[in-house]
Amino acid sequence: MPYPRAELEEMVERWLAINKECEKNLNWEPMADLYTDDATYGWNVGPNDEFMAVGKDEIRELALGSEMSGLGGWVYPYQHVLIDDVKGEIMGLWKQVAIAKRDDGSHYEVAGLGGSWFVYGGDFKWKWQRDFFDVGNATAVFMEMIKHDKLTEGMQKRLERAMAGERLPGHFGHGEAPVGLWER
Repeated sequence: MPYPRAELEEMVERWLAINKECEKNLNWEPMADLYTDDATYGWNVGPNDEFMAVGKDEIRELALGSEMSGLGGWVYPYQHVLIDDVKGEIMGLWKQVAIAKRDDGSHYEVAGLGGSWFVYGGDFKWKWQRDFFDVGNATAVFMEMIKHDKLTEGMQKRLERAMAGERLPGHFGHGEAPVGLWER
């Protein structure tokens, strides 16, 4: 269903504004208010793991809560946004940058492209979101941060749980999530 271009542009502006506010407050959970009650939000985490949250409550608790809890002090500046006003889809390309700095003064940053693909659900809410990022580059920067003792306490705990083999809430084996990555 097509939506007015101005409405989609306003949705993007609302999204970018709440992103900045949540980064500043180190709490991404308020972003859940910009999803429909039955929205799905997922991403791939390599060949054996994918994440999926189904419904606004799981998005708040898992995707924006526990998954982002260790990423306080990270920002996700959007570099470019594409709007398809015929399909009601938006693609946002972003960087993943830590506030933590290396000894040379540069920020830790995940190399490569990161992005979010959204399907608009009307009423200034997303009904579908899929993120993508380079898992290998993310792993490399986290390993570098571990080596230099630059991880937040929350991220240290998350990585310890994952390295112990514990499957974190919302994580599923490839193809086992309640909603597939490509399902709408």
